[in-house]
Amino acid sequence: MREYGCESTPGQAASERKTHLIALDWGTSSLRAYRLGEGGQVLETRELARGIMQLEGGGDEAFEHALEEACSDWLSDEPSDPLIACGMIGSAQGWREAPYIQSPVTIEQLSAVLTPIRTSRGHVLWVIPGVIQRGELPNLMRGEETQVFGLAAEQMAEQLAEQHDAPLLIGLPGSHSKWVTVEAGRIIGFHTFMTGEVYAALLAHTILGRTAIASDGFDVAAFDRGLSVAGSPEGRGGVLSTIFSSRSLVLTGDLAGQGQADYLSGLLIGHEVRALATLCQTTPEQRIVLIGNSSLCDRYLRALKHCGYRTTNLAPQATAAGLWQIAKQAALIDRRDL
Repeated sequence: MREYGCESTPGQAASERKTHLIALDWGTSSLRAYRLGEGGQVLETRELARGIMQLEGGGDEAFEHALEEACSDWLSDEPSDPLIACGMIGSAQGWREAPYIQSPVTIEQLSAVLTPIRTSRGHVLWVIPGVIQRGELPNLMRGEETQVFGLAAEQMAEQLAEQHDAPLLIGLPGSHSKWVTVEAGRIIGFHTFMTGEVYAALLAHTILGRTAIASDGFDVAAFDRGLSVAGSPEGRGGVLSTIFSSRSLVLTGDLAGQGQADYLSGLLIGHEVRALATLCQTTPEQRIVLIGNSSLCDRYLRALKHCGYRTTNLAPQATAAGLWQIAKQAALIDRRDL
């Protein structure tokens, strides 16, 4: 039995819903499949718990089975449709390693070095490479580059680019948050913050979690307090000097246990956002667009405004758009379909 939710566009004839591309966002924990029609329109989406770390045994057979689970019917209905994938599927632990391409990078450069995987059905799955930023402390990303180029093709990004000459800063909050600087459609640099993973680890595996009480709601006051502490004189000591306050404030009765998790969230996100001024040389006028989970992005938007940023926006998920744009650039899609 497949474990996915399916969305399709209602009221369309079969001829109008013809598939032009099968696109995959294949990460560590999940596999998202998109059936894309004319112009990159999303006709169906599916999500399975078949990320690269969820597959038993590994090897070609495990990946083949996961691909069949996700979209065997699409492949049977349209056997000539091209396939493309981004994310951890191209990592050293994935199906086939797609070498990193060095930033600065354009979509044309990225699309020119896709890695092919021949499936047992005879299809070729084209895997998008990750991006590496070399230096004293190298930085890496896989999957985020596709979202960035997808957003660059969206109307909102184009309108913003027309109104301003300055580079665009794109934030992708998550377990490993990315902040990507884009100028003239080119990724020129990026930074990674392990904020989400550290937050989860602190609550689950350190003494901080012993005083936290589960809560269904979002404690805005506790979150804002964390943001304020990150920007206070005490916060200048950095994350390691302030995170214990999430426990000490509860023990002294200054913070309710139900608000501890949101206080810690505000504290960590506050430190992350305040670091942008140094790492990305941002000013309050910096154009910032966030992509990702709406509830998490809402927290980051609140943090950005708290830190004085005035030009911030929330964009919808751009993975499908990015997969379409890269496939189009790589000439995987028949020109008659564009």
